[in-house]
Amino acid sequence: MPALTVREVLALDVLGPAAPLLLAGRGGLERAVRRVRTAEVPEGGAALSGGELLLTDGHGLARATPQRQRACVRELAGCGAAALFAEVGRALPRMPAAVTAEAERLGLPLVALRRVVPFARVAEAVNSAIGSPPIGPVARGVRESPNSEPARALIGALLDEVDAGRAEATARAAAAGFRVPDGHRLLGLAARGLPQAPSARTPVPSRTAVPLLGRLPGTALAAAVRGGLFALLAVPPAPDPVRTVRAVLEETAPPGSVVALGPAVPSGAGWNRYGESLREAAATLELAVSVPPAEPRRSGPQRPYVATARAFALERELTRSGGRERWSRLAGDVLGPLLEWESRHAGDLVRTLEVHLRHGCSPTRTAALLHIGRQSLYQRLERIEGLLGFVVADPEVQAELLLATCAHRLLQAVPGTPAVVTRFTAAGTAAARPLRRPVPGGRTG
Repeated sequence: MPALTVREVLALDVLGPAAPLLLAGRGGLERAVRRVRTAEVPEGGAALSGGELLLTDGHGLARATPQRQRACVRELAGCGAAALFAEVGRALPRMPAAVTAEAERLGLPLVALRRVVPFARVAEAVNSAIGSPPIGPVARGVRESPNSEPARALIGALLDEVDAGRAEATARAAAAGFRVPDGHRLLGLAARGLPQAPSARTPVPSRTAVPLLGRLPGTALAAAVRGGLFALLAVPPAPDPVRTVRAVLEETAPPGSVVALGPAVPSGAGWNRYGESLREAAATLELAVSVPPAEPRRSGPQRPYVATARAFALERELTRSGGRERWSRLAGDVLGPLLEWESRHAGDLVRTLEVHLRHGCSPTRTAALLHIGRQSLYQRLERIEGLLGFVVADPEVQAELLLATCAHRLLQAVPGTPAVVTRFTAAGTAAARPLRRPVPGGRTG
């Protein structure tokens, strides 16, 4: 049966206004809370079946003698109560010493609620959180939850960079059935283009999550929000968790879907770092669906597109550090001669240059990705180097060339924006751009 621990209940937002104070039973904070009940405590123990968190306004305790108070605590502990939360300040001016001492002796968590809160609201929130079936191990399949609020709330807070605090985040995750195992690595995941496209009203994790997450290793906290599916994956130890998850998704994700993965972070890094990975996945997803790819997609039947934050590192850094004006200036300054040539001829020099650089300047790999012969590639590279005035394999220039080609693609992502073309005359180009390294007269294969 789903449950929260007493510690996790204490971390919930709904109890914050009550200013809860633990008076006894610290060693019992990991007890399982399976339901919340309100009761006149001295008469309420007989109706318990185990795992209850009792809420009381203190009237029954205030009327009881110290002997009866001790007997009441013993009865609650003997019936398997998880904890006793009592309101102090009105009917019960302070917690009776007999209650505190007996609760400490028996290890029963005793909490004083120092401000008035509606018990109905507390009971509804806790019982609702407990009632959410766990997402559970993804390897055994993602189960559909009729109550998605804990997962939706936590995923939304992480996406918005809201610091809910470690205890609150852990409690929300536990309410959704998600715990972070020691030694695992956490990855953010964002996806669009799934069958039965999720919406903010879709249950979590929803049927769309089953084919996407069902065969991944580890466990997942998933929520269908903001027009997509977002998840935190807890992946067992592996040399490269991102590559492991990507390989599975490329085989199992629905055709035509776009999935993005954030960087892997250690389980001990905390919720702020987990949130960073989720936001990196979300940012990568936006780039993957809007920016032209650096290299042609595979031909043949429609396949899922799985992008990783590390593959989009340049795009993400450029979007963080500047906008269209900076991208245009960077592309024009570095690639101006190529863009001028492409404006007057049918050619694909800029893409050829970027693919060649991204794949270690390997002629074999570049030609295969561009679906051209090696001789055609050599002709393109010769023209590129002749226009730029330097060898593209020179390590000194490669970082700048990659940034510029990436900036050029980012500009294509804006609807209705023409390609960046900076106008140069042939003489002006040579005068404005000194040669960084002479181009050799010939090329070897």
